[in-house]
Amino acid sequence: MKQALLSICAAALGLAAAGSASAATTLETVKARGKLVCGVSLATPGFAAPDDKGRMQGFDADICRSIAAAVFGDGDKVEFVPTNINTRFQALQSGEIDVLSRQTTHTFSRDASLGLDFGPTVFYDGQGLMVPKSLGVSSAKELTEAAICTLPGTTTAQNISDFFRAINGKFELVVFESPDENRAAFYSGRCEAITSDRSDLASIRAVANNPADYIVLPETISKEPLAPAFRQNDSQWGDIVSWSVWMLMAAEEKGITQANVDEKLKSEDPDVQRMLGATEELGKMLGLDNKWGYNVIKSVGNYGEVFERNVGEGTKLGLTRGPNALWNAGGLIYSPPIR
Repeated sequence: MKQALLSICAAALGLAAAGSASAATTLETVKARGKLVCGVSLATPGFAAPDDKGRMQGFDADICRSIAAAVFGDGDKVEFVPTNINTRFQALQSGEIDVLSRQTTHTFSRDASLGLDFGPTVFYDGQGLMVPKSLGVSSAKELTEAAICTLPGTTTAQNISDFFRAINGKFELVVFESPDENRAAFYSGRCEAITSDRSDLASIRAVANNPADYIVLPETISKEPLAPAFRQNDSQWGDIVSWSVWMLMAAEEKGITQANVDEKLKSEDPDVQRMLGATEELGKMLGLDNKWGYNVIKSVGNYGEVFERNVGEGTKLGLTRGPNALWNAGGLIYSPPIR
């Protein structure tokens, strides 16, 4: 009897192992499908929003394109799936999307409890508050007993509660289900203030009828490291997502741009040669073409180009680099060595 039970257990373990071995990896699934499926926000100018021709534009969209370029050699082989705040993680967990690139904060609880992993921080952000200039306040500490608009399912509510608790202030949090409702309520005066990540506040102000009517208050009340997310227990896919991002950062540090990447193929810099696939075979370690780095940069440019094109000082959002400058320019953007 005991021998029979052992045989049954061994058979069951063998079946489980076989099933696990036969399960397709994310890379295999993406390649078989012929495109990357990337979760983005519903419509956030500067980060992910369709232009007048229907082409998705924005910082997060370009992160998606960099991954598609690494895998396929073509940054346009990506399907953008708009996700809302309440369903974004479920879309990833269920396999509806391959990666989430949606102004998502990397936190302990999300990392440890949702069956997800996070790639490198692509945007160092922090929560702030925005008010109409006509309100006449210059500090968030003056907003006691104010009605504050926000969205559900984010870290925002806890952060704002912690902030006002620390200053013994009172406030009313007014929660709306969609970004459109949230913005409309703020513009209409339903709330004295609106709170979100400072990058998101810049986006909200940019689409107002008169952006100059609104100011973002100086306080940054939290740390919000925004990063792409993917399903855990797939280290190869995690490496592809992470190194696609790091390639953008390393390219800026090395002065490689979308315009000069072909010329840089002739560079005698050993680091540049490795990055662009001119020497060694780093791509094989990821299961990719050896020119994966070249393809990433050719598709979207380097990190600085992605930043400036979508959210930088020359755009409606008008954001400065701040902590999102390279490490050697006073910022936090830093790639591990590509070697």
